[in-house]
Amino acid sequence: MTLLNSLRQQPDAQGHFGDYGGRYVAETLMPLILELEREYRAAKADPAFKAEFDGLMTHYVGRPSPLYYAERLTETIRESAAPGMGAKVYLKREELNHTGAHKINNCIGQILLARRMGRTRIIAETGAGSHGVATATVCARFGLKCVVYMGAKDVERQQPNVFRMKLLGAEVIPVTSGAQTLKDALNEALRDWVANVDDTFYLIGTVAGPHPYPELVRDFQSVIGTEARSQMLEAEGKLPDLLVAAVGGGSNAIGLFHAFLDDPEVAMLGIEAAGHGLDKAHAASINGGTPGVLHGNRTYLLQDDDGQITEAHSISAGLDYPGIGPEHAWLHDIGRVTYGSVTDQEALDAFTHLTRVEGIIPALECAHALAAVPAKAREMTRDQIILVNLSGRGDKDMATVAASLGVTI
Repeated sequence: MTLLNSLRQQPDAQGHFGDYGGRYVAETLMPLILELEREYRAAKADPAFKAEFDGLMTHYVGRPSPLYYAERLTETIRESAAPGMGAKVYLKREELNHTGAHKINNCIGQILLARRMGRTRIIAETGAGSHGVATATVCARFGLKCVVYMGAKDVERQQPNVFRMKLLGAEVIPVTSGAQTLKDALNEALRDWVANVDDTFYLIGTVAGPHPYPELVRDFQSVIGTEARSQMLEAEGKLPDLLVAAVGGGSNAIGLFHAFLDDPEVAMLGIEAAGHGLDKAHAASINGGTPGVLHGNRTYLLQDDDGQITEAHSISAGLDYPGIGPEHAWLHDIGRVTYGSVTDQEALDAFTHLTRVEGIIPALECAHALAAVPAKAREMTRDQIILVNLSGRGDKDMATVAASLGVTI
């Protein structure tokens, strides 16, 4: 239950998180946005919707995902820490979900909404391909037509996921405009939606876009933090001292953070992609951007002095976006969450390290979060706890990592 004056009460009725969020959409889309909000409110109040959602999460997705004490990772951190220092590191293992990432949580919720609204054609955008795969998966499960927009650059660097989407019956459309990455895929998906309002449902993959998307995606992903909170109390008898998650648009991060927002003793750290460096090419919207409007909402963006969007860069296709979800922008401004950044090389090093000490190959997205952990853990005592959201597995990133390491597959 959300308490009065709770940080979990946001957004307001117009979809604002403080100064961020809102609905900046074409007039053609406004009736659809309002219909979606009405249907979502009705679904939230419908026990049958919750029962179907919960059933699919258990029997199809495989939830709850495990909470795992990363003992060897913790040991390697303590080896270089001062005596008595070095926090315990736990991983929330979202990579063990069906389809290999947190994205399926949101897709289950939205596909049930689409069916409730009578939509027969589903469109989506994807960067690393995990959301595209999850969307294609739920469309296959319910027999709905699926079209996925993906930047041509991402199509090339995420071939395994492209093939998976096609196997699942989706049409994958490469986008050749702009930087040919996630921003451009989202642009094309929005154009499609405007042109096909009658039968099409836009299944957005992150906590961005016009209201109510940032709210409803967060709500579907909040299962991560709700589970983690209960699991941590069972495992340790207390809440974690620090939560860490990677942030592109920010759905995996807000999914973990949301359940803990009203617990002041729990610190939170979101990690953006610093790419080649914050003074070079990067995708760190809070650490290197300013407020503006993109894709239907106001938030922190990478933009020039004239308000034109500048291209983002990250070795991780899923973080390669020039904006961040509006709730994250608000949480940054009020100081509830700290947002740091990690470079491509630091993420690669963390990717390799976790693989070798824990036998878990992480996605490049969550490798960014992992890269920030050792320095934080060494500042904390051994009885303190860090919880990292391991939001996806690294199968999809083999070609990118191999190329970066100079290895031919």
